[in-house]
Amino acid sequence: MIDKRIIDFIKAHHLLTLATSKDNTPYCANCFYVYDENKNWLIFSSDTKTKHAQDFIANPNAAGTIALETKELSKIQGVQLMGEIIELKGENLEKSKKQYLKEFPYARIMKPQPWAMQLTFIKMTHNKLGFGKKLVWKK
Repeated sequence: MIDKRIIDFIKAHHLLTLATSKDNTPYCANCFYVYDENKNWLIFSSDTKTKHAQDFIANPNAAGTIALETKELSKIQGVQLMGEIIELKGENLEKSKKQYLKEFPYARIMKPQPWAMQLTFIKMTHNKLGFGKKLVWKK
């Protein structure tokens, strides 16, 4: 079971730094996301022509970070994630698109192509619990 503090942190934010790799070359992109707690995946949108989408289509293994930006050590929080990028289809596609557009209605103009990052590993740094405190979940 994922620690509630990890879930609350992921739900409270909306910007994922997604790390992909293709042909042994890493790449990062920032993506708005919505967390689906029931599926334990991050829903994000990306055009298949982008570099990061081309990467995860070829190699679905990805990593990411979500971080609270602060210079105050006692407030540092963030998660490091690993998972697999999934092309959404059928009912999952429709439901995910609704979730994404509810959170980011202006994305409707861009005709979003939702994808999901099925999470397999999460490590949260949570300095509010003590300096360098880590919470870890693994599938």
